[in-house]
Amino acid sequence: MATASIRLDEELVHKATIMGKAFSRTTPKQIEHWAKIGEIMEDNPELSYEFVKQAIIAKAEKEAGKLESYQFD
Repeated sequence: MATASIRLDEELVHKATIMGKAFSRTTPKQIEHWAKIGEIMEDNPELSYEFVKQAIIAKAEKEAGKLESYQFD
């Protein structure tokens, strides 16, 4: 993964540090998480935040092999 140094607002970094600690993420990973959500929301403005959040969780569960097949009756 390529890295780049960028300048960010001090308040944004401070908020990311707090939120990152709450969710066991580093500050850079928290900012990446916010950027991912922002990108998805901009590309899909009709989707709710809750739907986007659940889609990200579902993708992570799939990648971890934690999904089960749903049986229709």
